[in-house]
Amino acid sequence: MSSITENEATLIQAGVPKEAAAAVMVKSETMPEGSKHVKGYDFNDGVDFDKLMASYATHGFQASNLGKAIHEIKRMRKWRLSDDPIKEDEDEDLKDMEARKKVKATIFFGYTSNMISCGNREVIRYMCQHKMVDIIVTTAGGIEEDFIKCFAPTYMGDFALKGEGLRKKGINRIGNLLIPNKNYCHFEDWFSPLLDTMLEEQKTKGTVWSPSKMIARMGKEINNEDSVYYWCWKNNIPVMCPSLTDGSVGDMIYFHSYKNPGFVLDIAQDIRIVNDKAVRAKKTGMLILGGGLVKHHICNANLMRNGADFAVFVNTGQEFDGSDSGARPDEAVSWGKISLGAKPVKVYADASMVLPLLVAQTFARSKDGLEE
Repeated sequence: MSSITENEATLIQAGVPKEAAAAVMVKSETMPEGSKHVKGYDFNDGVDFDKLMASYATHGFQASNLGKAIHEIKRMRKWRLSDDPIKEDEDEDLKDMEARKKVKATIFFGYTSNMISCGNREVIRYMCQHKMVDIIVTTAGGIEEDFIKCFAPTYMGDFALKGEGLRKKGINRIGNLLIPNKNYCHFEDWFSPLLDTMLEEQKTKGTVWSPSKMIARMGKEINNEDSVYYWCWKNNIPVMCPSLTDGSVGDMIYFHSYKNPGFVLDIAQDIRIVNDKAVRAKKTGMLILGGGLVKHHICNANLMRNGADFAVFVNTGQEFDGSDSGARPDEAVSWGKISLGAKPVKVYADASMVLPLLVAQTFARSKDGLEE
């Protein structure tokens, strides 16, 4: 029987039942060397944003996960092939150290449509404008909401606004955001003639359209620097959207099929693009906001290379229902979608709050990932 502690003995002497004293006063083991102390930011030192964000690492709960996510994004952006030893079967041109210093991790960036509906559109546009990501996966709403905002604004509303009243006014609600129906009409007025043009090119030039090819063309034609996909077209960042017909774009294609039938959209081209991007990369990183299609499509592409080397997930999904949306990164490790040696991070939080903070401490601090 182990000896009792001094405090336990004192309690027993005072008449506390021995069983209760033993249960409460279990002897602690010494914490491992280097264990960090929980400590938040002291506003007596004034307001220093950098120090405040640095304190998240020891703040606890999701604040600490955000601190880990910032660190992981810095790692994926800082990595260069020159950090790794030269392999015997390495291409000759990559045995030169200066050439190796120019090879970065390929960053896969995924987000659900609400990220474009909210103010994160401007954050994402900044990242694409400065070519900070290499390939994007999003949903139909993540495409059309960007173009719709080029014609008319999205408005602030309230989560409590009643659907019946809004419907009668021709106003659509996304959470606490409001989009009038006329915004979609502006989009249709612009997009329908473009569909006519693309169908004509299909018939006369043999163009085989894919979602990514269509999105690039839309980005070119919008010619608006506020647009995410204008910059994706300009910087040759491929945008994957396997669910392109699941939204307003699909509605327009549906109506167009009656007025001017024959348009074909081939998704097979794009699965080659996204999977080859993963297979041919020296290392890959994943930054995924939300779940569903965007999360799985990126993870599945990285399965083709036996897992991504860096990974950050930001979503509010839980794992108890077995959904991929809520799955923790370790589940992706079991599938070979995240590499065995990776240090993935999941932040359980609303990405509308988290992405600006992540970008402020990573992408916005350094264009090339190498901070001074």
